[in-house]
Amino acid sequence: MSLLVVGLSHRSAPVSVLERAALNADAQIKLAQDTVAAEPATEAAVLATCNRIELYADVDKFHAGVAELSTLLAQHSGVGLDELTPYLYVHYEDRAVHHLFSVACGLDSMVVGEGQILGQIKDSLARAQDLHTAGRLINDLFQQALRVGKRAHSETGIDRAGQSLVTFGLEQLAVGVPVEHWARGKKALVIGAGSMSSLAAATLARAGVAEVVVANRTQERAERLAQILTEAEDTDVSARAVPMDAVPAELTRADIAVSCTGATGLVLGAETVAAAVEGRTGAPATDVGPDRRTTDKAADVRPATPLPPTSVGTEDGCPLDLSAPGFSVMGEAAVAGMDAATLEQHAAWVAGAPAERRDTVRRMPEADAELIGALAATAATVGRIPERRKPEPVAAERPEPVLFLLDLAMPRDIDAAVHRLAGVRLVDIESLAEASADAPMAADVDQVRRIVSDEVAAFGAALRAAHITPTVVALRTMAADVVAAEIARLDGRLPGLDDKQRGEIRQTVHRVVDKLLHAPTVRVKQLAAEPGGAGYADALRTLFDLDPETVASVSRAEDSTEKNRGPR
Repeated sequence: MSLLVVGLSHRSAPVSVLERAALNADAQIKLAQDTVAAEPATEAAVLATCNRIELYADVDKFHAGVAELSTLLAQHSGVGLDELTPYLYVHYEDRAVHHLFSVACGLDSMVVGEGQILGQIKDSLARAQDLHTAGRLINDLFQQALRVGKRAHSETGIDRAGQSLVTFGLEQLAVGVPVEHWARGKKALVIGAGSMSSLAAATLARAGVAEVVVANRTQERAERLAQILTEAEDTDVSARAVPMDAVPAELTRADIAVSCTGATGLVLGAETVAAAVEGRTGAPATDVGPDRRTTDKAADVRPATPLPPTSVGTEDGCPLDLSAPGFSVMGEAAVAGMDAATLEQHAAWVAGAPAERRDTVRRMPEADAELIGALAATAATVGRIPERRKPEPVAAERPEPVLFLLDLAMPRDIDAAVHRLAGVRLVDIESLAEASADAPMAADVDQVRRIVSDEVAAFGAALRAAHITPTVVALRTMAADVVAAEIARLDGRLPGLDDKQRGEIRQTVHRVVDKLLHAPTVRVKQLAAEPGGAGYADALRTLFDLDPETVASVSRAEDSTEKNRGPR
């Protein structure tokens, strides 16, 4: 059997695809169950977060496993297989182990080094154990991934390479201002009471907001989170819980709103947000186009609008043949040698007057010096011959935001059209992905990569060694059976032996067998732990003519023990 992972994440798929493929809790359960029911797989676990959906399985056939897991992902996500396939990645055996260990360390996260993924891996393993879809391989793999992730965070400064998604999102909202200064005294609305929403509420409380209002479909969970915030010793925040139908009214009072629910539809539509802004300002929230500051690194520096390319004989009525060989639009070369009549024609066309092309007798260049000089000076200044263009639309200036929205849900909770509303700044998963694409990597990341590589090698060696253990156990069991049979036969041949003599003979035979088997079984475990060592188990079974069913029964017994073992 071999480990296989098929999935998609923010690195392989656009947010729009991830959003449509997102799996709720029930879909994750059904996907794991259907995977182990499929022919190629015996174990399975689903790792689904806001920016990844991955299916891990122990399969006996690679190609059949890839086909089956891909099909199951498409079926349960609701995205057609043809559409989903270009965004899927596949990792097998050691590469699959390397991938999960990297994920656990935060190397594959949208914000490098964030530690929340460890909790999500732990939840994924617990779910697989509850469903009895996790056997020995999945248990060992996920438990080791948790240990590797904890080691990376304790032995390196990977935490300095990035922040949690919540912290990073708030930094994007604050646009260069320290979050503690930006958030101080503001009123916050947190929609949802799950792990991400709870983290957001706690982060805002520590940042110094004056009030946190928690809205959730389950009132008890909202009240519990509000109570935790109120009783926290490291903050002095006022917190209260409200039902979901109170969100529009609370949004009118809030300065910051964070939403992360498991809803499959929008929680905040553009109309609701626009009404909240109007309720705060008394003026309608007009549509002024997307807020570039949610994605631009230099928020206050707008890129200069480049000059559009000079038309090359394409504008209707232009009397100049700009496509002529050797024609240049730079400096005096743009007009050198042109006759004054042609320049006059062009000047009239630029000014909007009728310009009919007519054949004229070329004048001497000296006669046109003044006109040529003026046009050349213009060309040298703007880098081109002036041409008639339609006025470019002037973008309306966005007013300063009065409402800051952070959408951490997948699929999204807040309508993307909110990006266009004046007085609103929205940061969502898509804009976070753009903002973090070029985030600086700390030097500690290299150290974490070395840890991952070492741990992958060690896990692979242990896995290969464990693969041969049932064969070694079966060999020793067979040897013990042979010894027992020979002792019984000896007892029949030599009935006069006393108990002491029989005991000495039995111990001698056992010692001989143990000494003969010791060196080969120790050495075969060492060889099997090396890359390419999987064939030693087959060789051992063949050389000693071991019963395959005996070996399989040992494996089943070990798997049964692993399934009953909880997270360590």
